Amino acid sequence: MKKQKILLDIEEKEEDITLGLVRLVREIADHELFFHINALNSLSFSRIDDFIQEKSFYNYYFPRFQAFHTESEICVQFISNKSAHFIQKKTALELFAEEQETKYLLPNFQDVDYLLWTSEPFDDFSVILLPENLVFQIQSFPLSSNEELYQTIQYYA
Repeated sequence: MKKQKILLDIEEKEEDITLGLVRLVREIADHELFFHINALNSLSFSRIDDFIQEKSFYNYYFPRFQAFHTESEICVQFISNKSAHFIQKKTALELFAEEQETKYLLPNFQDVDYLLWTSEPFDDFSVILLPENLVFQIQSFPLSSNEELYQTIQYYA
């Protein structure tokens, strides 16, 4: 008698993640901001490959900065909310094309400069010291697993 394999159809629900919304007090260059952040923390942020969003007419590039907390083995990333540059793939022939040359990861929060993401799901970003004269208090923002940005962040994780 043959053994039958029983396959269980278990659908794994992806958990929502919490992002930190970082707003700058004044406009400042990326390298200058992260110089001040690195001076305050044991973390050492450095620029890594850009976060890329591919759309129909443009590819958008968002600067990313990453550091590792060696004791807790947590990866911390700052992702620019506003695209730094774009590459046009084809010309839009529609009169009112939805895609523009500048793109925001969170279009409803255009005042946000960076999205703060950690490899561990927690919403207490107070572990990272930020220069008070350059950055407002971080706001927690839940990101649902059914949103496009969630899938893109998971791809880059």
